[in-house]
Amino acid sequence: MAHQNPKTLERARILRKNDTEAERRLWEAIRNRRLGGFKFVRQLSVGPYIADFACRDCKLIVEVDGATHGTDAEATYDGRRSAYLREQGYRILSFWNDDVYASLPDVCDAILLTLAERK
Repeated sequence: MAHQNPKTLERARILRKNDTEAERRLWEAIRNRRLGGFKFVRQLSVGPYIADFACRDCKLIVEVDGATHGTDAEATYDGRRSAYLREQGYRILSFWNDDVYASLPDVCDAILLTLAERK
């Protein structure tokens, strides 16, 4: 395993303690192999970036974002971040907080379909 930047690791710890309501809801649905038996971790440090959720075995990252990710600056940052994560072999699924609130089962189904493709 590559050496991780201590600042990135500390930021991941803080994010785990301060997750959003949408992240908490999704985590309850996918933790402890509840989703198809796949193991997920949250706030995974990948190089200089942190993924909301990841299934390391299938190289899948799941992001849950709110309205702040709609700005031009955030879109630019997210684009760089996504490119880096793809270079590391990850596929990325992104959902809005509203997707999780309105239809958590559909979000979980989309994740499962992607996991089935990656396996």
